[in-house]
Amino acid sequence: MTEVDEMFPGKTEDAGALIKREMHELAERPEPRVVTRLEREAAVRSWLLLSAASADTSRIDWDENGIALLRCGALFSTVRMSAELVEAAAGSNEPEKVRDVLTAALFGGPVFVDTHSGRYYALVPASTANRAEWRERRHAPHAEIRGRDSYVGVPRPGLDEPHPGHFSYWSVPMHGPADLCDPEAVSQFVAHGRHRLTTREAVSGH
Repeated sequence: MTEVDEMFPGKTEDAGALIKREMHELAERPEPRVVTRLEREAAVRSWLLLSAASADTSRIDWDENGIALLRCGALFSTVRMSAELVEAAAGSNEPEKVRDVLTAALFGGPVFVDTHSGRYYALVPASTANRAEWRERRHAPHAEIRGRDSYVGVPRPGLDEPHPGHFSYWSVPMHGPADLCDPEAVSQFVAHGRHRLTTREAVSGH
């Protein structure tokens, strides 16, 4: 008895014909189209601009300055982390090493860095602001939530490296619309960084 017989007892011919037809249809289906990086960045831009007071103004700001002010608390919130904490968690202050650690720890979730203020921002679901650790400011001052009624300067999608004239860039780029960091992963990363900072301070005596 064949596998087809076992799956369709008494209906071997019909089942065999059905399977052959389905295999033929699958073979004739077109290959899925590969989304290019430019298309992906355009989709991310469109999604982020939904949080702009004026999409046209923010689009111009991105084109001219590489950064645009967007509202938190609707589509997303941000967890603002000090560079000191992030670098402690990463065990390095080298941008490439920090990027690798963030990518692994946050499962590829988007993070951008403001080199002027020395802060990293992880984009998280808007509901993250309701978690106890952020409501109670347990990780302040090294990490705090920017939620409802807050605004943040977000770099233009595509600025993935330090660039002359731009002080903000994506350490870990956004891979698609609504592709945000896992809140629990961010909390664990922050807790790890704080633990390393506390250990370092205890060893140094400061």
